[in-house]
Amino acid sequence: MTEALSILHDEPVVDRKPLMQIERLSTHYPLRGAFFTRRPAAVKAVDDVSLTLYEGETVGLVGESGCGKSTLGRTILRLEQPNSGRIRFEGNDMTHASPKQLLPARMRMQMIFQDPYASLNPRMRIIDTLSEPLLVHRLVGRKEIRREVDQLLELVGLPTSAGNRYPHEFSGGQRQRIGIARALSFRPRLLVCDEPVSALDVSIQAQILNLLQDLQEELKLTYLFIAHGIGAVKQISTRVAVMYLGKIVELADTEELFRQPRHPYTRLLLDAYPPPDPSFRRKDARVILHGDVPSPSNPPPGCGFHTRCPYAEQRCRVEAPQLTDHRHAVACHYPLA
Repeated sequence: MTEALSILHDEPVVDRKPLMQIERLSTHYPLRGAFFTRRPAAVKAVDDVSLTLYEGETVGLVGESGCGKSTLGRTILRLEQPNSGRIRFEGNDMTHASPKQLLPARMRMQMIFQDPYASLNPRMRIIDTLSEPLLVHRLVGRKEIRREVDQLLELVGLPTSAGNRYPHEFSGGQRQRIGIARALSFRPRLLVCDEPVSALDVSIQAQILNLLQDLQEELKLTYLFIAHGIGAVKQISTRVAVMYLGKIVELADTEELFRQPRHPYTRLLLDAYPPPDPSFRRKDARVILHGDVPSPSNPPPGCGFHTRCPYAEQRCRVEAPQLTDHRHAVACHYPLA
């Protein structure tokens, strides 16, 4: 492990130093025919989001389907083009950088995809999948390629013999380990984990989460961990950001957010999460989240959550709240006590 570590990550990490700074980032998708039908002109997938990722931490990003989580992850990697805002990585502004200028940064920030079945080429052996980026970017020579691939496989808990096999010969959890190894082959500092355990069985989810935590400690990685499951986010995250309709509505340390959520939407998400102990009985009444998320192409005026919020007042219907600049930040006119 130590030898592989020296090859895969050889730079010291300074605690609590900003690695990525996202400032007022927006990503909108134009709608076809909007001009002629007088419909809204764009889907606001990410709308005025600001977030800082510090070295060595894990920020969990949660919210319902369609809230913009994955789009935010893809945008900060510049896989999607932002409409406005700024993205700074390692102190460099990469918001409007050209593909050539982005190349060094893209090697330092990688993505782990949700579907371990679709993210691997079924016609390529694992050794070819893992060696391709190393050779294309000239990270190692051809003589060292087998040793490097073996170290990557060992790093994610797979035998070196796995390199001679094809993706269909592995289980879902093993394929996700291969996907993680492929991301690590670039020697990144930031990993965007786009729901990496949602397609796996519960027992396998725990193994992958433990692996990610071990790798973070060993390689000094920073994670943006996108997930549906509240339990996975609670286990792995340092801080948690809650998204709704393309905006971050609450951001806090994990322990504090789970102990005392301040945004009604966060409270409702936590209430919807079943406790691990089936004999557990709540002392207070559970609040049920009703209705669907409004269309991001035509969001309601004021607070985007007021159409579903049991605590909404008239002010919420006409005035959009701003995310407070506090350690426990919340975008709500009437935050919960």
